[in-house]
This record gives sequence, C-alpha cells and structure tokens, in this order.
Amino acid sequence: MTNNALHPSRRQLLAGLVTLPLAGCSGSGGSPGPISTPAPAPPSSVVPSPSLNALAQRSGRRFGSAVAAFPGPRVGGTVQNPAYAAIVAAECGVVVAENEMKWATVQPRPFEFDFTRMDQIVEWARANEQAVRGHTLLWHRPRWFPEWLNNYDFGANPASEAERVLSTHIRTVTDRYRGIIASYDVVNEAIDHDTNGLMETSLSRAMGSPEAVLDHAFRLARELLPDAELVYNDYMSWEPHHAHHVADVLRLLEGFRERNVPVDTLGIQSHIEMFSIDPATGVGPYAERELRAFLDEVVSMGYKLMITEFDVKDKALPSALPARDAAVADYTGRYLDLMLGYEQLEDVLAWGMVDGFSWLQGFAPRDDGLEVRGLPYSSDYRPKPLRAAIANSFIAAA
Repeated sequence: MTNNALHPSRRQLLAGLVTLPLAGCSGSGGSPGPISTPAPAPPSSVVPSPSLNALAQRSGRRFGSAVAAFPGPRVGGTVQNPAYAAIVAAECGVVVAENEMKWATVQPRPFEFDFTRMDQIVEWARANEQAVRGHTLLWHRPRWFPEWLNNYDFGANPASEAERVLSTHIRTVTDRYRGIIASYDVVNEAIDHDTNGLMETSLSRAMGSPEAVLDHAFRLARELLPDAELVYNDYMSWEPHHAHHVADVLRLLEGFRERNVPVDTLGIQSHIEMFSIDPATGVGPYAERELRAFLDEVVSMGYKLMITEFDVKDKALPSALPARDAAVADYTGRYLDLMLGYEQLEDVLAWGMVDGFSWLQGFAPRDDGLEVRGLPYSSDYRPKPLRAAIANSFIAAA
C-alpha cells in the first residue's frame, strides 16, 4: 500500500533545514579519483546533526553507504581514509562493500578464497557500530564472473558440478560472516538486456537454465541463513527508457513467487539519471506514474523494498554549480518522497558519500569534464544540497 499523505514543500524544507556553508559554489574541479594520502578528517561541525541515519530511524528505517577497502596508499573512498570514514561513521547505521564481496574478489581462483579486503570493512564496521549488508553472493553476468568461472570445465555431470561450485561459494561466504551479516543481495542483475530474458552464464548452461541457478542460490541461502533478509538487486530507477527492463524484472519476480523461491525483498539500486532538462521549468522529467505502478505491482506480490545503491547521474545538467546542485537536490527529493511513501521500503543506502570517489566519475562522466556531483558530500568533505534533500525526505516520512 502507498501513503499519499501530503509532505511539506521541498523548497520550504530546503530553505529551513541546513544552514551550514556549502562548498564549491564558486567553482569546480575534475575527477580526482582515489587520493594518494589521507585527507584530514573533517571537523565534527561539518557533519550536520541529526545524522541521516537518525532521521531515517524516525520512520523505522536505516541510512547507509557503500564503502571500500584497498591495501597500500590507495585510500580514497575507503575505510582507511579517516576523512571519508568519519563521514560514514557519523551519518550511517549500515554499510555495504562496494566490490569487496563480489565473486572475483573473494574467490579469484577456483576454491581459493581471499577475504582480506572484506574483513577490513567488517572490522571497521564493528568498531564503529555499523551493521553490514552483503553484496553480492551472485552477480549473474559473465562480465563480472572471474575468468576461471567463465571457462570452468564442469565435467561429465555438469549440473551437479555447477551446483557444487555455486554452493561452495555461497556457503563459504555466508559461513564466514554468520552472525554479522543478516541481509544479502543474493543475486544481482540477472536480466539480459538484449533478449529481455534471463542472462545465460557458464553456470546456467551447466545447470540447464538461468532459473535453476537463481532458484538454487536463494534456496541455499535460506537453508544456511533462515532468519536473513534475501534480496534480488537490480538497477530499477525513474527513467522512462527503462520500461522494458521494468517488465523483465516483474516477470522474474512473478516467477520467483510461482516457484516458491524464498526472495524477501527487491533491491532498487536507484542510480537515478537526469538525462534531459525541460528548458521551461529547468527540471528533469519525472516518470512518477510509471514508477508508482511498478512499485504497486512489486509490493502486491508480497515483496519488501530497499534502496541499495543511490546516487544521481547529473550529465545532462549545466556546469554552474549552484543550479546543478539545486536540480540534483530537487530531483532526489521527488524520488525519495515517492519511495518513502511505501511502508514496505526499508533501508536507504547511498553508493558512496563523497563525490570525488564515486564510480560515476568513470562510468557516467560529464561531457564538460567537470566532476559528477551525485553524492551527499563534495570532494572537500562538505555537505551539499543533496544531503539536505535526503534529510528532508526522511523528515517528511517520519
């Protein structure tokens, strides 16, 4: 069910909540990438109070962020960077590894596991009283498999061997973090965009179908973790050009229910994109009706919702920072207000907290070469209007 209660005006909230100075309003820089030496931790006064997590908790939710861990000097947006870590510790109640739990990282060679980087995140999280989410047990795309898995010889009994390979991976990862991680993206992005069906991989060819792989992953995860939240995670967002993908995801979710596959929650990545601007209004298009219809169908099937990887692609926006930051904040607020209107929506996680270390700098760079500003804090660790927009949406949802 949806909550259609009227919210305070977004402009009123943005005008009244945050009065801290906002960095970057007179200029901007390029994409710095990971820094070579840690920046100084921001003064505590720069992180607004109450925290985003405290505001989320008012409606029974949590706010969190992706974090990373790198050995050596590449500290960037990682738990080894005290400036970045201080913001995450102050603002968040839950963290998720950006890449450190993916198959290619933890099992780079057949049946040889390396948890060094993931353990660093878990140790930091526990020391800073952060819950940890698991991302991901199976990213069902050949591009993100380790090369050995794409080329694995499954032998004379391929189905049983593929099941053994998949089970060994899921069991080893979940056993290591038993009692620590209670929510997993069991499967990530299983849709084939070219066929509008499910992605074929070495595992699916060996086991007979993609459904056999996905169903086994969820059923084994439930057997191993009877009380955990099991999530199917995909890049659903708010753009009309994703209409075919929406239908494909709904079909997958319907299939899970028909086959009694134990999926609890749809993870909605929410890499929202401002892909065009209306010159008359200065804002982007909002496919609100389509998004609401999609969410209504998902929750009618009994699924919960989670925002798992929030950020904003600002490629279509002008370069001037005040106008760009205001547009990003407005778009974010409209999106979160709609999403938070669903009582089935649980946690909200950003895919990072500081612009300079966002994956978008490389994945969706701006044509003008300026830095993408799609996260709550600027590259000098100062809160932006986007942070205020997130806070205001949590306040309105309480």
